[in-house]
Amino acid sequence: MNPAPNLVLVGPMGSGKSSIGRRLAERFGLAFFDADREIEAQAGASVATIFECAGEADFRAREQVVLAGLLANEGVVIATGGGAVLDPRLRQRLHERGFVVHLHVDIPQQLARLARDRSRPLLASDDREAVLRRLAEVREPLYAEIADLRFDTAAMGAAETAAKLGHLLDARWRVAAPTAAGGTRP
Repeated sequence: MNPAPNLVLVGPMGSGKSSIGRRLAERFGLAFFDADREIEAQAGASVATIFECAGEADFRAREQVVLAGLLANEGVVIATGGGAVLDPRLRQRLHERGFVVHLHVDIPQQLARLARDRSRPLLASDDREAVLRRLAEVREPLYAEIADLRFDTAAMGAAETAAKLGHLLDARWRVAAPTAAGGTRP
């Protein structure tokens, strides 16, 4: 059993972090936060608009602030954006303040799931497969570095994935007792 104050979902776009995260939060009776939606709410603009008007670096700075705030909580489920693992300090914080589940999905399944999605700025390319491969090459080792558990989502829908993952989490994770100053894992 690995206690941690929060459950954190990392993985590439299309892996199901948001839809699975909502279901896991309901199962465990915890609040759910989608980091990208929180960034949008604070900015008053979509992720795509932030990327277009301010650039990726500005988005990543906003992401760090939002995730730091979310990780200060105790007993929440957090769906990160796919690139949240790029910053080493944020990776450290994700690992310290959460039981990190890497939701893995292969590239063909990502392409199928994201086929109609035009809201993701990093996929604004004629060769989406090449983009996904480049992102995976950089990010997969970073997901693996901080993951307490890797779970493949390619073969199942969100409901089935959440149910199976929930059973695994029952055996491997529990919400750590609250700490006085939002400390790290015991």
